[in-house]
Amino acid sequence: MGTMGSSSQSRKEIFDPIRRCWVRATPEEIVRQHWLMYLTGALGFPKERIAVEKSLAELPHLAGRSVPDRRIDILCYAGERPLLLIECKEGAFGEHALDQIAGYNHHVGADFLAVVSLSRVCFKPEKKPGWIDKVPTFKELIQWLQQ
Repeated sequence: MGTMGSSSQSRKEIFDPIRRCWVRATPEEIVRQHWLMYLTGALGFPKERIAVEKSLAELPHLAGRSVPDRRIDILCYAGERPLLLIECKEGAFGEHALDQIAGYNHHVGADFLAVVSLSRVCFKPEKKPGWIDKVPTFKELIQWLQQ
C-alpha cells in the first residue's frame, strides 16, 4: 500500500493493476485488490479479461441495453462471455450479499458467482444450488463450461 500526499493531509492509496491507477484504500478496496492479486496470481485469471468497479452500462456485453444504475466489483470474462461475477465485502456477510449478487447477475449473466471477504468465500455455479468455500482456477472454470 502506498501513501500519496494531498493538500492538507496524507491519503492512503493502493495501486490497482487492472485499472492501472491509484485508488483510495478503503476496507472494501483492500479486499478487492487482495482478490485481484489472488485471481491473477494463484488462480490464473488473465488480467486483460477482468473488469473492475464498472457500472452495468459500461460492460461491453450489455452495451445499448437498459440496465439499472448498479456497479459490479469484479467481473472475469472467458472471451466475450461473462464467466465469474465477484462481490467484495469488507467484513462478515450473510444471505443478503448472496441475494445481492444474484440480483446483479440477473443482468450480467455470468456462469459463476462469488461473494468474498478477507476471511470468507462463497462460490457457486449460477444455475446450480448450493455454495462452496473456494474459488476454482480459471482453467477449472473453463473446463466446467466445456462439460
